Amino acid sequence: MPSTDRVAKVVLVDIEGTTTSISFVHDVLFPYAKNNVKKFLAEGWESSSEIKQIVQELQQVPQYVEYTSTFRVPPTEMDVQIIAGFVRYLIDKDLKVTPLKTLQGLIWQQGYETGELRGHVFEDVPGAFAAWREAGLRIAVYSSGSVAAQKLIFKYSIAGDLLTHLSAHFDTHVGHKQETQSYVNIAKSLGEDPRNILFLTDIPGEAAAARAAGLQAIMLQRPGNAPLTDDQKSGQELIADFSSLHSLQLPE
Repeated sequence: MPSTDRVAKVVLVDIEGTTTSISFVHDVLFPYAKNNVKKFLAEGWESSSEIKQIVQELQQVPQYVEYTSTFRVPPTEMDVQIIAGFVRYLIDKDLKVTPLKTLQGLIWQQGYETGELRGHVFEDVPGAFAAWREAGLRIAVYSSGSVAAQKLIFKYSIAGDLLTHLSAHFDTHVGHKQETQSYVNIAKSLGEDPRNILFLTDIPGEAAAARAAGLQAIMLQRPGNAPLTDDQKSGQELIADFSSLHSLQLPE
């Protein structure tokens, strides 16, 4: 259990497996994107410069060559069917590809705004957010999902609009989550000493990278998270939920 006198200025939270169940991401969000990508691309293919940019970036992804190599005749002109199929291919492989994450965020936005989607958060999350804000701490998010997708989960959450609690968002544009430099970049962006940032995650490699950058790190063992080996647990601070962190305070 974490020390009751732990102090921080910023709580940096992961989403999947930390504030939000892994099953929501994999069993709700990913299938929604797969089922709606072709329609979404078709509607904006000619008129949206943003979609055109995303498509160009998707074509630069190394896996695109692998994907199109399966065609009997290589495509000479890109079309909705090809890109939609490639997007589904990337989702099935659960690859952390930035243009994919951007596109998924746009698709999910439609789902949230129409009420088809509501963001999952664990029951203890709203109370923890409120307690940290009341204590004067800032709350930031770092997820492999795009910043737009992060905001949607919290704005349209099952607990209501939690976006007002959050002061900063980071995605893979700042760096990948198991790279130490990513956390150095986040600390600089927040204007905080890394020692005053507490990172909450469910992934041992992310916790290790954050600590290497000077951050504090605690790992969550939420329902549905992958079990940890003894080696992965070694040297980690493990908690089941955020309830033991309500007493977080600013440094004196």
